Amino acid sequence: MGDIKKWNDPAITALNSGVKLPDTAITVVHRSDGSGTTYNFTNYLSKVSPEWNEKLKFGSTVQWPAGVGGKGNEGVSAYVKQIKGSIGYVEYSYATTNKLSYTQLKNAAGKFIKPDAKAFAAAADTADWASAKDFNLIMTNAPGEAAWPITATTWIIMYKKAKNEEKSAAAFDFFKWSLENGQKQAEKLEYVALPKSLVERVESYWKTEFTK
Repeated sequence: MGDIKKWNDPAITALNSGVKLPDTAITVVHRSDGSGTTYNFTNYLSKVSPEWNEKLKFGSTVQWPAGVGGKGNEGVSAYVKQIKGSIGYVEYSYATTNKLSYTQLKNAAGKFIKPDAKAFAAAADTADWASAKDFNLIMTNAPGEAAWPITATTWIIMYKKAKNEEKSAAAFDFFKWSLENGQKQAEKLEYVALPKSLVERVESYWKTEFTK
């Protein structure tokens, strides 16, 4: 909430035993535009911080209590690289492409986890998809011991009753190919393949819920 001003604040040093932290001012870099990245990041904050949830909630934009705004993931990445002592949030591929340092976060199971493909996949695998209507699930703070707590999904929105059967069938053919064959291409872009169990659940849902 803007109360911690320097990197050697006792609240931070308590989480980094044995590490000498600098007496450097913290600059928080956030998005200046509306974004799904902000939505998921602030959704996570609202789950782990009662104060954040009470005062700011979550959304694609929020009234940030401190910091500077950058447009897009690229803008945030640029500011983090330029400003000494800064910290921000970006999509994982921007962190790796721009060679940004990243933190370990304490997840819902109490484990400190670094962001990588295995941690993202663990979040997808342990999320409660069974109770999510139409797969409308925000995966932040997933319960798995190996899960990265700020993992996000991308949705495709379709009419359940097709307005154009030919186009709908073609779209589903593409989605089926993407889930079964295209995921390796996604991995090259630092996205994570969905677990086989989730792919099967999605395809079963298509058969029962959609007419095409």
